[in-house]
Amino acid sequence: MFNSQLPSRDDLPSNESLLKSALVALVAAIIILVTIVLPAEYGIDPTRIGRVLGLTQMGEIKMQLAEEAAADREATLPQAETPAPRESAAASAAAIPEDTPAEAMGQAETTPATEAPTEPAAPEWRDTISITLQPGEATEVKLSMLAGGVAVYEWTTDRAGLNSDLHGDNPLDAFISYRQGRNEPGDSGEFAAEFDGAHGWFWRNRADVAVTVTLRTRGEYSAFNRLF
Repeated sequence: MFNSQLPSRDDLPSNESLLKSALVALVAAIIILVTIVLPAEYGIDPTRIGRVLGLTQMGEIKMQLAEEAAADREATLPQAETPAPRESAAASAAAIPEDTPAEAMGQAETTPATEAPTEPAAPEWRDTISITLQPGEATEVKLSMLAGGVAVYEWTTDRAGLNSDLHGDNPLDAFISYRQGRNEPGDSGEFAAEFDGAHGWFWRNRADVAVTVTLRTRGEYSAFNRLF
């Protein structure tokens, strides 16, 4: 009924050839994992091939998005009860005894206030940039800095808050996160670069409206660039 013939033992692959094929497949899988999967999914790039192909940057953004999602989930947890308000000024006034002399009360009102010392004017900003982000859109601004350099910054938004990550990186796969924030209307301060490289801010708009962020900087850096 059947014309096909069973293969002979000589036609079947040997155990040695099967073992070689399995080893080749294993080595190929490890190479793909190290050079493509780890950089693209987790921002881990031990061979630095992923950064050349642009995969490491994609993995870093995915990790930042995962951190933002975790922060959003934490925000949905029940908040602690708000402490009771302090006693109102009217209640405090009512607590003053009726027989308190008017002169004593008037003396407190007429006591001249001590003038606060005049603070020196802050130095002018070196660079300023304003970027409008649509809902779901992100952007990144970096400063080229040497290790130990200090940068002073201030950023504000015009409407809703933004998720942010102040971090640094360089082509040698060095990475550090200085500060992260969620749904913030702004931030200010200073930081010192941990190593030579690009240091700056990543913002993402999770609001339902367009938000404009304005960044002002000064300090020890050689370049001020918007990456995307």
